[in-house]
Amino acid sequence: MAAAVLAPLLAFAAGRRVRIPVVIFEIVLGILIGPDVLGWAHGGDVIDVLSDLGLSMLIFLAGYEIQFDAIRGDTLRRSVWAWVISLVLGMAVALALTGLDLSRSVIIGTALTSTALGTVLPILRDSGDLQGRFGTVMMAFGAVGEFGPIVAMAVLLSGREPGAATFVLAAFAAVTAAAVCWALRPRPPWFSQVVRTTLHTSGQFAVRFVMLLLVAMLALSQAFGLDVLLGAFAAGLLTRLVLQGAAPESSEEVLAKVEAMGFGFLVPLFFVVTGIEFDLASLLDGGRALALLPLFLGLFLVVRGLPAYVLAPRDLSPLSRRALTLYSSTCLPLVVAITTIGLDEKVLGKDEAAALVGAAMISVLVFPLLGMRVRGRARKGSSGRPGEPEPETW
Repeated sequence: MAAAVLAPLLAFAAGRRVRIPVVIFEIVLGILIGPDVLGWAHGGDVIDVLSDLGLSMLIFLAGYEIQFDAIRGDTLRRSVWAWVISLVLGMAVALALTGLDLSRSVIIGTALTSTALGTVLPILRDSGDLQGRFGTVMMAFGAVGEFGPIVAMAVLLSGREPGAATFVLAAFAAVTAAAVCWALRPRPPWFSQVVRTTLHTSGQFAVRFVMLLLVAMLALSQAFGLDVLLGAFAAGLLTRLVLQGAAPESSEEVLAKVEAMGFGFLVPLFFVVTGIEFDLASLLDGGRALALLPLFLGLFLVVRGLPAYVLAPRDLSPLSRRALTLYSSTCLPLVVAITTIGLDEKVLGKDEAAALVGAAMISVLVFPLLGMRVRGRARKGSSGRPGEPEPETW
């Protein structure tokens, strides 16, 4: 927790010269206090549980941010096709790298297709881009970049045959669809009243209800033998539907309380523990891991970013499409989750896992900074007001 408190202070101090995402400081401080450097902190059962909850909360908040009414239609279709192409490219590249080793290729190929929407969203919100046309497009591509790998993990990394895994996923989707229908039903008047009257009391009904939805969806995904991140993402979607339908006047304040719990406690623990458990020794041995790191960093741009650039809506200016490429190539949380699965199943080597996570860490540090600069230039070429659509530049 000391590292979690120190991280935003360092980010604030560095922000006077260059804007660095706070997650970088959380991971670096985790590495510093971890066993490979100072040896002050180590993993354990309690720490690992809190870290897993932090990852679930991060994906939950990403799911809550998705506004399907804003990203439907052509934008959503383009984002889906961009991710499908990324998956094909990622699998092809991974098969070439691993010598046609299918198990390792699934891990590496899936990791190359993810987008850290939970990391990018605060940057877009703070810069004023989230509410504009660019923010809508980035939400679509980022949402598919989060949801697609989670579904791929459920199908390809569950240990089942693809047919059986698809059937289980379809069953989970059916239950989730039923939950969505329930969420869309009008809530009785007492529900909204209880939300309002307990919002500033020790009752905190709405926050408790949100946490119940999250835990219920995590339990449901685990009962189906799927990755719990799928349940966390679905819980975020359900929560938005319930709160905005039943208590729209209180939904933003409820979300602020949940975000305070997530970004104030659980999410930073996940990133600090990621640093603690990062295999720095394997990366610094100077062998294969160090050689793979720049390769994976470039592949994030090619595999994930290039399809996003090509299939971006044509009403975005060329500069904004470049920014979309950089933001879409930013990854970390799902890369950590996927490589952890690969290590647990003894499919992925420690050097490959360290290179993937190291490249993802650099992507979080470098790509958003470049993306912000490119977006700044794009805004200068337009009106500068974040709510206005992009100029058509062909």
